[in-house]
Amino acid sequence: MSDNPYQDDHGNKDASITNLKGVGTMQPAHLKSGPVRKVEGGPFLIGDTMTGGYGKGPDILHDCTIAVDKGEIAVIVGPNGAGKSTAMKAVFGMLDVRSGSVRLDGEDITLLSPQDRVIKGMGFVPQTSNIFTSMTVEENLEMGAFIRTDDFRDTMEQVYDLFPILRDKRNQPAGELSGGQRQQVAVGRALMTKPKVLMLDEPTAGVSPIVMDELFDRIIEVARTGLPILMVEQNAKQALRSRTRLCPVQGAMLYRHRQGAAGRSRSSQIFPGG
Repeated sequence: MSDNPYQDDHGNKDASITNLKGVGTMQPAHLKSGPVRKVEGGPFLIGDTMTGGYGKGPDILHDCTIAVDKGEIAVIVGPNGAGKSTAMKAVFGMLDVRSGSVRLDGEDITLLSPQDRVIKGMGFVPQTSNIFTSMTVEENLEMGAFIRTDDFRDTMEQVYDLFPILRDKRNQPAGELSGGQRQQVAVGRALMTKPKVLMLDEPTAGVSPIVMDELFDRIIEVARTGLPILMVEQNAKQALRSRTRLCPVQGAMLYRHRQGAAGRSRSSQIFPGG
């Protein structure tokens, strides 16, 4: 049995950030801040009845609730324009939530900036522009550890175990990688923060079917460690291959998948959303 929490037996042209000691020293930015209130009970991460929009613009998200608990993969599935990515951005703090709330591990984080949400334990991988193309693979991973003050070399080895091709290409500029390999770098960099929850916005977009299957397998491996994963995915067929059940939710769909004790997957509560 591997001691890597991200793997089990189932199967610098921008700037030099190389750190031989493997210890992060950069201080994260704090843009806006607000009170953090502890709320007992409920899912590990929930965007509860969220309504909001960008800046002073109109509301584009209406009474939307999405949630994920420990040991689950929650996937929002739907066509373009259904609001899948918008809902995830609201949970991450990139959208102004004017009513409703976002809670992580019992804490109300609705007023926190995205930077502060990362500090609280959110790992977010956007669909595009999610790597530093002129940095090497390893420098990208090191960048993911910028909020850490401990030795992150073990985490980097765990990421390399999860995505072996990245170890082979660790000194190669990330911009020279294939689309699927870039996505592995992006997910690996998010894991370098040792997040409490991992959020992925269409991680399989633009990759071949073979690479898509491999990425889903790796995501399931990460979920087996108990790390909650909230994911936007346009490919409903691929989500169904994970032995999941899809339910319609106002133009989009949300499924929640938990690995059972006997190795079977089971669906849990479906939350209404927008």
